[in-house]
Amino acid sequence: MPAVLIVEDEAAIADTLIYALETENFSVTHVSTAQEGLDHFDSHAPDFAVLDIGLPDFTGFDLCRKIRDFSQVPILFLTARDSEIDQVLGLELGADDYVTKPFSPRTVVARIRAILRRGGSAPSEVSSDLLHHQADTMSITCCGHPLDLTAHEYKLLAILLAQPGRVFTREQLLEQAWDDPGSAMDRTIDAHIKTLRAKLRTHSEDAAETIQTRRGLGYTLVF
Repeated sequence: MPAVLIVEDEAAIADTLIYALETENFSVTHVSTAQEGLDHFDSHAPDFAVLDIGLPDFTGFDLCRKIRDFSQVPILFLTARDSEIDQVLGLELGADDYVTKPFSPRTVVARIRAILRRGGSAPSEVSSDLLHHQADTMSITCCGHPLDLTAHEYKLLAILLAQPGRVFTREQLLEQAWDDPGSAMDRTIDAHIKTLRAKLRTHSEDAAETIQTRRGLGYTLVF
């Protein structure tokens, strides 16, 4: 039973979402402040986090930053702030999705399931001399050093690691790593692969070279 943490200070909204999730066999914990959300992580390991932005102590953006310091748990923002700038900021901070209020509870549950399904499709652990992926903690290390990855960088590298040697087209990578593939372009994949290689290169040139470009086709990971 997947465990979902909801950080939301409006009780009516939280109750609606709790009912929808529990009806679909999720285990739900609800807290009203960002600090309570952080405290929950100290003693529990939720499978998913739903964050409001306008919290009474500090913002959901700040909470997301703090969570990303130690966890790659999937995060969905659920907020009344619908400006494009806020949505871009939320996703750049490492959130996996962004839903504005008012919302359909069934749609939110479906999005949570889709994100968890993508995250759970890879082997629980993939390891080589250079790279180690622990899926249950959503963490990847390079030569023993934890990689500081954005959500999309993590998803892309996890997808490639799960099937070494397979060539993925840009379209396939967009479909698997983006919630709304139509909102991104092929060049988006190229840009993220470039930053991934740069982060790997800080630890190992050999690791950076494991991500290979197949011209006219896409990308593959070769150990």
